[in-house]
Amino acid sequence: MSDVRTVTEADFEDWQRALATGFTQPPVLAREQLDARRRLFEPGRSLGAVDGDRWVATFRSFAQELTTVGGGPVPADAISNVTVSPTHRRRGLLTQMMNRDLTAAKERGDVVATLIAAEYPIYGRYGFGPATWSTQWTVEVPRAGLDPRWSGPGDGGRIDLVDGADVRKLGPELFERFRRAQPGAVSRDELWWQVNTGAVRMNADWTEPFHAVYRSASGEVEGLVTYVCDETWAGKQPDQTATVRKLVATTAAAERALWHFLCSIDWITKVKSGFRGPDDLLPLHLPDPRAARITGHGDWLWVRILDVVRALEARTYEGSGSVVLEVVDGGGFAGGRFRLEASPQGASCVPTAEGADLTLGVGELASVWLGGESLLRLAALGRVQEEREGAARKADALLRSTGRPWCPDIF
Repeated sequence: MSDVRTVTEADFEDWQRALATGFTQPPVLAREQLDARRRLFEPGRSLGAVDGDRWVATFRSFAQELTTVGGGPVPADAISNVTVSPTHRRRGLLTQMMNRDLTAAKERGDVVATLIAAEYPIYGRYGFGPATWSTQWTVEVPRAGLDPRWSGPGDGGRIDLVDGADVRKLGPELFERFRRAQPGAVSRDELWWQVNTGAVRMNADWTEPFHAVYRSASGEVEGLVTYVCDETWAGKQPDQTATVRKLVATTAAAERALWHFLCSIDWITKVKSGFRGPDDLLPLHLPDPRAARITGHGDWLWVRILDVVRALEARTYEGSGSVVLEVVDGGGFAGGRFRLEASPQGASCVPTAEGADLTLGVGELASVWLGGESLLRLAALGRVQEEREGAARKADALLRSTGRPWCPDIF
């Protein structure tokens, strides 16, 4: 019989062994990695299941902010480190851990829960829906049509190589400006910057990357890229790939300059973009957009709405209108019937006894909440039910937004 309970400091190393086992990684970690990962431990936010004296399931959550349409942040319960050991599958352990965590998140006043799903079929049954998607490109540099004599931006800006210490100084303020304007972006704390610049090493296979910043003509940092390069040669010819770990920019000029910089590095014949938004401008920054091939595309950030009223009132709307939504929530956290009245000046969402225009699951609401999915598409798939003819088109026009949501991080 497995017992789900909260992890204590004394349990931490055994819990980490179970976490590694669940992700099919070597179960024994070096002391340096254990000490680094201990910095993620927050009392009361890590759960697991114990069978006898062995941990057989893991679950962790932490505080996060998620940017909504229009830039308003909402408090989120970020879920990570979810595993069940292969000997204890199909026993309801994940359901117990998830219900306990979401109950606590609801009591705290979190508006949503978030996660990055390792497998698609798992989390829909807990009320999550895919809210952002990501696309990966590979740029064939020789085909891109860029001037091989390019030596820097022609707009008065400049690109500088920097080190991890510089990134820890410059990156947080730049990223805050970026995420306030990007629906789907999530907050990064100080530890995030330490881990992603190697100051704190969670894994033994850390590779020191390159970092470059774009400064505008006025000297303001408007973009940052982190990348690594391989050492591939084709006979006596270099055939190397630059792989982007992270690239954020607050202006199109900065984004364009950073992509052109990566494509201008000697010996680099391919640039892998990393995980970008589906409507990313990367291909169109190239004279020949066909040089950028899509090499990956899939769901990314999943969202579980815990408070329908606050979620719908937190975002902005480009048009005006009203709709009554019947939200079905098998988990019992956010179901009900709600009237949304919205305009560019603001929104009001209240429980109502009026007849519904649309009926949809809480996961489907999460998918359209950030503007990344279409109610018309979901209705065509039978996942949204029209109670009044034309309601899906009307509500879709209200909830859709300019630009796709994008989450640049994994957690």
